[in-house]
Amino acid sequence: MTHNTEIDEGRVEELMFRTLGYFTGAAVTAGVGLGDRLGLYRALAGAGGPGLTSDELASATATHPRLVREWLDGQAAAGLVRYDAGDDRYALTAEAALVLVEEDSPAFIMGGADICRSNYLDLDRIEAAFRGDGALSWCDHDESLFRGTGRFFRTSWRNFVTTAWIPALDGVQERLTAGGRVADVGCGTGYATVLIAESFPQAEVAGFDFHEPSLELARAHAAETGVAADRLRFVRADALGYQGTYDLITFFDCFHDLGDPVAAARHARRHLTDGGSVLLAEHYALDDRAANHSGNPQAAMAYHESAFLCAPNALSQPVGRALGAQAGESAFREVFEEAGYGHFRRVAETAFNIVFEAKA
Repeated sequence: MTHNTEIDEGRVEELMFRTLGYFTGAAVTAGVGLGDRLGLYRALAGAGGPGLTSDELASATATHPRLVREWLDGQAAAGLVRYDAGDDRYALTAEAALVLVEEDSPAFIMGGADICRSNYLDLDRIEAAFRGDGALSWCDHDESLFRGTGRFFRTSWRNFVTTAWIPALDGVQERLTAGGRVADVGCGTGYATVLIAESFPQAEVAGFDFHEPSLELARAHAAETGVAADRLRFVRADALGYQGTYDLITFFDCFHDLGDPVAAARHARRHLTDGGSVLLAEHYALDDRAANHSGNPQAAMAYHESAFLCAPNALSQPVGRALGAQAGESAFREVFEEAGYGHFRRVAETAFNIVFEAKA
């Protein structure tokens, strides 16, 4: 800063309180994660009616009453828990329960707290990537990232994959209803993979991922659902290593993490049946970066997560063409055209995702 620079004191104050707001968000996020882990939200939701005193909540969850009261007051100040000063009770509204407790709710997003937790636990590794060659493999993050990612995106998968996205593809739903084969590439903890197998009981479904701990979680989830093992399998393979031919090949929020996305798209094209489709679900983003900064409410979070997770993972792989989590439609279209696809179109859009179909 030069001495003759005029300082806008109002702007300084605005930026100071904006930054303080982000610090507040980080603190509340940790509180949200703790409330989830300790069962505090679930106990409040189960109490119903007038809610619980802090002592009653502590007793119901076997936690320390003094700390619970501080947590409750923080949650009340954040607008997540309702406080009645008249009888000194705290309650969780039905709306808040849909966001914080009910895992099958279309508003449930609690996995995001674990993703944030992993950012801080991995901060030294992330710093080293920034100071070095930019590389940090997905496999080298804290395990809370893997569970949190699967849990966070499960909400979108449950509400859109088989009810809106697959039906929007060219002839794919009919193929899978009659039988057909599906490859879910970069399947992670397998929520979408299992959902597809459950929704199309005649189809054979395979999930592929290079991260064995995620595959172990996926296999456990599959076992809980009871889908026959001869119809659903999880195999360790990267985006260039899986074999077989498929009527549908899916990439759910993972394609932008690949070091060589063109090679991955080419590999998928070689393993599609005649008339088969690639389903590409990616983070919502606008093509123009400046417009994305101001016009996409998810951009601030997505760009930071991309800097911490997505781009470093791509840079840890051969080629290292790091698309990033906010690549936008034109970047993906360019990749698939370069890979030799004749058709690429947007088929769906939500607040969190844009979804494309690519055909040879």
